[in-house]
Amino acid sequence: MPETSPLPDDAALTAESRPRDGQRFSPSAEFRASAVASADLYAEAAADRLEFWADQSRSLLHWHRPFTEVLDWSKPPFARWFADGELNVAYNCLDRHVLAGNGDRIALIWEGEPGDVRRISYAELTAEVKRAANLLTSLGIGQGDRVAIYLPMIPEAIVAMLAVARIGATHSVIFGGFSAESLRSRIDDAAAKLVITADGGWRKGRISPLKPAVDAALAGEPTTVEKVLVVRRAWPDDQELEWTAGRDLWWHDEIALMDADHVAKSFDAENPLFILYTSGTTGKPKGILHTSGGYLTHTAFTHRSVFDLHPESDVYWCTADIGWITGHSYVVYGPLANGATQLIYEGTPDTPHGGRWWELIQKHAVSILYTAPTAIRSFMKSGREIPQSFDLSSLRLLGSVGEPINPEAWLWYREVIGGGTPIVDTWWQTETGGIMISALPGVTETKPGAAQVPIPGISVAVLTDKGKKVGKGESGLLAVTQPWPGMLRGIWGDPDRFVETYWSKFAKVENGPLYFAGDGARRDEDGDIWLLGRVDDVMNVSGHRLSTAEIESALVAHPWVAEAAVVGANDETTGQAVVAFVIIRSRHSDAAAEPGAADQLRSHVASTIGPIARPRQVFLVSELPKTRSGKIMRRLLRDVAEGRAVGDTTTLADATVMQAIGDKLADKAAAKKK
Repeated sequence: MPETSPLPDDAALTAESRPRDGQRFSPSAEFRASAVASADLYAEAAADRLEFWADQSRSLLHWHRPFTEVLDWSKPPFARWFADGELNVAYNCLDRHVLAGNGDRIALIWEGEPGDVRRISYAELTAEVKRAANLLTSLGIGQGDRVAIYLPMIPEAIVAMLAVARIGATHSVIFGGFSAESLRSRIDDAAAKLVITADGGWRKGRISPLKPAVDAALAGEPTTVEKVLVVRRAWPDDQELEWTAGRDLWWHDEIALMDADHVAKSFDAENPLFILYTSGTTGKPKGILHTSGGYLTHTAFTHRSVFDLHPESDVYWCTADIGWITGHSYVVYGPLANGATQLIYEGTPDTPHGGRWWELIQKHAVSILYTAPTAIRSFMKSGREIPQSFDLSSLRLLGSVGEPINPEAWLWYREVIGGGTPIVDTWWQTETGGIMISALPGVTETKPGAAQVPIPGISVAVLTDKGKKVGKGESGLLAVTQPWPGMLRGIWGDPDRFVETYWSKFAKVENGPLYFAGDGARRDEDGDIWLLGRVDDVMNVSGHRLSTAEIESALVAHPWVAEAAVVGANDETTGQAVVAFVIIRSRHSDAAAEPGAADQLRSHVASTIGPIARPRQVFLVSELPKTRSGKIMRRLLRDVAEGRAVGDTTTLADATVMQAIGDKLADKAAAKKK
């Protein structure tokens, strides 16, 4: 169902030129007629914000004991939502769909990287979660206990999360790319009693071992871990797996002994649901704490409204790993609370071939795709020929998440992948729990690259350092001005750090404290919001504040460039200097190899933005360092730009990328000396 607007020419869609100023796309009459969301949602939320959220919670969830109080904000910034109500998160994601007659609906279409497929119905998933809940109970896990989950993208990961939630315990999902040291720090901080892991998973055609990392993490000093449950996934039968008798148990052996009957007990709405540790920072990781009723309300509402979900017909695919918040909110809790059918994929987009994602969309008739801008730009680098060799006509809605998407990538995504389908560009964070700013399909007139407006019931503002609202056309700091249901409830074990990190910036403004998101933003002439990236990704060059996102967008607008990452490096003259790392589109590799190519790109930025933004250096690289969720790890590039030893690379999807960049820069330096 394409949007109604004349499409820009092919050159614009392939990033050969800048998008047209003021370009907009309106929902088609056909899309609008069947859309889940309507403009009435904004009016309802504006009339009574708290009653709006109460209505959403009552209509979207099953409450074992209905709440009477919506929000307790008597001790800000510590909020309590629906606190006198009781519910069971897993029951809301599973049992009630079966009881409503939808047990035969497919919940998960799972495909492993080697091509093995499992289709799991809601009835089957419910039975498996009940067995897992009985297994956890038999191991002494109960309400208030913490369980560490260290698994690849396999169905057992979702089963484990829901089983923990079902018995009122708290899970801490740890990304499968973390090292043993990082794993141990998270286990210790949460004082986990149980670890659920796998022998390994498939990644880029190889087995990525997980159990050995758990063994290394639990070696040495005593831990709180009593048992380790191990899912058999990828380890060769003829290769011995290290085993600790009395501690380690095979998942398949233990769960086979369990009954598929388990009654879901209700827990209060503020019962801790999960701890999720932020990654990519220095110092002790922050354990972001989310609770149950408010979080599930927020994720269910946003998943249904932002993605225009029609559960009886859609096949939804969020490409995120469950080790990140996107995987929690929009792979597990939001979709399953709404009774969605979704695709889960274990592997990478380029294994065994560069069209793997598009093959999956064609094979499973995916209708909604939610992915990261960095993935989109990577596909742009490879060219439109690959996706266009597959039938992507089942797609009717596209989503973007993770970091600001530049207009060129937005347009390419819309036309080449979606064939003119609507795009929702979503802004939110681990801390917010769910989407905060996004277009609503069928309602919003969209702009390439803009996050647009807060969703109904969410209140945000772009502020100066002093807490004053900026005018239209001005930039500032993005803040959330009212508590929201999915908000974090604290940093695990460290309330003072919670207050200092998120609420101190605008603690003394009128109606404060306000939540400071750490992101910069701009309000355009219509009042719509454009994200500028993290404030620490804003450079100060000779007293001028420059956004890395703006410079990256200028670079990607050059016909040679597929993807770019910009960092600020210390400079004796200007304070900070712009350093860019650029991936060249394959069809322009010959031109980019000519002497002076980097200087042409530097000049292009200067002419597009201004001389102050001209990069000090432009490095042409084959890949950029990214996490498995698609985020570029700019801190590692900053290490390279400033000549420091590269920091922790354990969260990278491919740890060899930084070595390749380092080698290339070393070769370049050596050639310059000659």
